[in-house]
This record gives sequence, structure tokens and C-alpha cells, in this order.
Amino acid sequence: MRLIISILFAIILITAGCKSGSGPETFKADVIIYGGTSSAVSTAVQISRMGRSVIIVSPDKHIGGLSSSGLGFTDTGNKEVIGGIAREFYNLIYQHYQKPESWVWENQSDYGNKGQGSPAIDGEKRTMWIFEPHVAEEAFETLIKQNNIPVYRDEWLDREKGVLKKGNRIISISTLGGKKFRGKIFIDATYEGDLMAAAGVEYTTGREANSQYGETLNGVQANKTSLTLRGTISRNGYNHNFIEGVDPYVKKGEPSSGILPFIEKDPPAPDGTGDNRIQAYCYRMTLTDHPENRISFIKPDGYNESDYELLFRNYEAALGPIEKMYSYGDPLVPWINSKMPNRKTDTNNQKGFSTDFIGQNHDYPDAGYEEREKIAVRHLEYQQGLMWTLAYHPRIPQKVRDVVSQWGMSKDEFTDNNGWTDQLYVREARRMISDYVMTQKHCERFDVAEDPVGLGAYGMDSHNIQRFIDSNGFVQNEGNVEAPVAGPYPVSFRSIIPKKEECTNLFVPVCLSATHIAYGSIRMEPVFMILGQSAATAACIAIDKKTSVQDIEYKTLNSQLLKDGQILSSNP
Repeated sequence: MRLIISILFAIILITAGCKSGSGPETFKADVIIYGGTSSAVSTAVQISRMGRSVIIVSPDKHIGGLSSSGLGFTDTGNKEVIGGIAREFYNLIYQHYQKPESWVWENQSDYGNKGQGSPAIDGEKRTMWIFEPHVAEEAFETLIKQNNIPVYRDEWLDREKGVLKKGNRIISISTLGGKKFRGKIFIDATYEGDLMAAAGVEYTTGREANSQYGETLNGVQANKTSLTLRGTISRNGYNHNFIEGVDPYVKKGEPSSGILPFIEKDPPAPDGTGDNRIQAYCYRMTLTDHPENRISFIKPDGYNESDYELLFRNYEAALGPIEKMYSYGDPLVPWINSKMPNRKTDTNNQKGFSTDFIGQNHDYPDAGYEEREKIAVRHLEYQQGLMWTLAYHPRIPQKVRDVVSQWGMSKDEFTDNNGWTDQLYVREARRMISDYVMTQKHCERFDVAEDPVGLGAYGMDSHNIQRFIDSNGFVQNEGNVEAPVAGPYPVSFRSIIPKKEECTNLFVPVCLSATHIAYGSIRMEPVFMILGQSAATAACIAIDKKTSVQDIEYKTLNSQLLKDGQILSSNP
């Protein structure tokens, strides 16, 4: 049924848009959104509801970004600050799971109601926060269909010459597929910030030095713990790291033999030093232990056993029972296996050697499409090899193999890719530098934006960034940061718009203006949806008032946002 609906909808979209002129196919709308993320959908829905025409130009075939690609365990920090279209999405999820026929592989009563600090299913507010990927995708497609939004899929921005500007205004964007899209306002809703960069907007990648914005958790963090600005403890190297005693050399104890794969040759710079490195990527996995719906892990072509030598040695370095290696998480397996409905999981990285492919993505943000694809494929091969290794390799303890081999990819998810999503988990890439930069000071409420377009609430979170040899001659990871925020905090309108001299008709609600550590808190799917809706509202106001995005009267924007159910304030 889903396939039939998709085909019919695709036929409708082929005829959508307004063709004009000669040369490339040209399509016009008031607002052109580039990206296929959850933010893109919420943005488009709001524009449509405000009576303006909109087109989504998506490089992805599947809509919804990470929300429909395995990240079904919603990271929020505080669900009370999620409003507007984002909350509507979670209501659609709730409605789906109220239907008995939605529970195919288990009874709803067997699922329970476990969430992240709050129930997964909130009957009183009719929301559900944990869901299967295909359910999320169907919810996004429902929103698109209900609001008659044209979507052009598998259309990749020509990053070299595909952005036509007149002065500081974008006139049109063109794709490698030969289509041109003209609009009054443009919105970059990608995880990579490709439109922003191609439009000549200033951006950064990597980590700022702590000294640049008066932070404590930015830059290199080769420490066990650090302190926030308020003096609370950030557990950094204690989590997601190797146990003591893991030898980094090809031949144990022999530096002359060379170092194992994925370890930096040089030691880290002093703590707080800025660099161009970014936190690790992975693929979010939807696993199942249901025999009828399970695809067993397979050894990928080109499997290289040495890629997993550090994993073997981490288990082998245990001085006692392997169940006592770590004081947190799963006692045997290096994963977070968060429960989804229908005997599935949202599986993510945990401990020293896991699904995060540490240090192997630093070139990704500015890389061309071909190079990005190579990086993505290498991540996929690494992760497929990791899962096969944990399930079947004889050097993995039998206790671990017994657990992991019970799991596999889900047959009814990502059916066009053998159970694997094609969406690499791009945790951060480019970040815009606008007139207003969100920093750690905002997350801890030392600085408070006076023009909020949404609230952040999740802790300041960075995954590991590099792997190094410590002063004892053992391997360790660097870059993990896990620190609390001081309650929900406002995200500034100025952080989602470029500098006026750079572009006057562009919004950037995903790759917004924030430091590495502040972005580690902001970068949550509900926040992206919220900021997308706010950007859409501002876009419509700019069109109505015939003004630049920088000259929008915030009072007018604030009033409309509140009218549409956005939540812009909260007690810390």
C-alpha cells in the first residue's frame, strides 16, 4: 500500500510547479526549501498554512532525515517545550500506535511505556516519543500530502554554479539533475549547510577554542572530567572510552611496529584548543530479535580484521569478568539498545569502541558529493563489519556473541537497502557564523537571547572526535562531552539568519550560528522542526512586508509564533 501511495504521489509531483522559459526546467514558488530533513517538512507545512507557495528540493529519496532513519528515541531534555508542528508530528505518531493493527510483532501491553526520563506514550497530551522509522516517514508524508507540498526528490544542488545571486539576494538554485528553482525566500534545511555555503555565507567547521567565546567545554577535551561555567561536572573521558591497558601498537609493546588503524600519530593539543575536527558519525540501526523479522548480520565485502583489533584488545584487557569492565550501560555489548515498538530498537554508540567511526569524517563537511559518498560507504562497511564481529568473531567473548547474534536488521525497515538506512548520522557539519552566535553561555543561561524562535533543552553533548595514545602508552578517545544545561533556553532568531551583507533572503534553521558545544545541545530533531517552523513564519512575514529577513520586526514574528503554538519561554 505504501508503495502504491508513493507512486501515485510521485505522479502528482511530476506535474507540480510552474515551468517557464527555455533551457533548464524552471519551477517557481514563494519559498524554496533545500533539504529533506524533518526541519524541511515542518518548514514547508507552515509556509503552506500561511497561504504561500512552497517547494521542497530534496537530495534524499526518503523524507524526514534522521527522524525517519532510525533515530526513533527522541532526544529532548524537556518535552514540555516542544510545540507547534513538531508536537503535531508526535501526535501523528501517537495516533498510529493507538491502532491495534500497528502492533505487528508484539502486543502493546508487552511494549511497556519506557521513554527518556518520561513516558514514551503520553496519553494525556496525545503524544508518543519513540517510534519505528517507517512510521515516522509515513507521518511526514501525511503532513506533505495534507498540505499539498510539491517535493522534488533525489535532486542535488549544483554547489559550484547552482546558486544565482543578484547582489546579496538569491534569485534561483539549480540542481545537477537540470532543474532550476526560483523563489523569493530560500531555506537551507540540510544537515550539511550546502545551500548556505554555496550562497557565500560565512561558516565554520570543527571546534572553537574555549578562549574565543569564553567557554569551558569547547576545543580539545582530553580529560576525564571538566567543569561547566556554573561549576557542574561534565563527564567526558569517563564515558565512551577504553578501559585501562589497551595497547595501541600493531605488535603489543612495540612502538616500532606501527600503530593500529584509526589512532592519531600525534598527541592531542592542550585542552581548550580549537581545531577543525568534528564529532563522530555513525548509522542509527533499527534492530530486532524477532526471528521472523530479523536479517542476520553479514560480513561485508572487503572486511578487514585489523579494523577491529582495538575492540578485541578492549575485551582482552579486562582484569576481571567482562561484565565488570564498565560501570554504565550494557554490561556486555558496546551499544545503547533503546526499545522501540514491535520488538525493535534504536541502536546507538556506547563505550570505547562502538558504532561511532571516530576520526574518519573530518573532511566530510566541505567534501564534494563523490568524496562524501566514499566516506558514507566506509562508515557503512565499518559498522556492518563491527556488528558481524560482535556476533560471530571467535575473539569476541562467547557471552557477547550469544547476545548480539540474537539480533539483526529489521526486514520491514529500509526495505530498499536490506534493513540499513541510507542516511548517515551527520551529527554536525558546517555551522553558520551570523551576527549572533549561540554559545555555552546561552546553554547555561548566562546569556539569554531576547528574540527566541524556539527553546533548546538537551544537555551539551559531543561524541568523540579523535583517538590517541595517552601518557601511559595506552589508547584513549578524545572529544566526548556530557554536560547539563541550566534548563530550557531561548534560541535566537538572529542565529538562523545570515549577515545582511551576505544574503537577505535566506534562513538556516539546521546549520545555525552556534559554537560546537552549543550546537551539541541544539542539534536535536524536535528543535530542528521548531526552528524550521519559525523560519517559515519569518519567511512569510518578509514576503508580506517586502523586506529583508534581517529587517523583520521581531514583535510581529513573536506574535505569530505564539499564535501557531510555538513555545518560546520556560522556567529554567
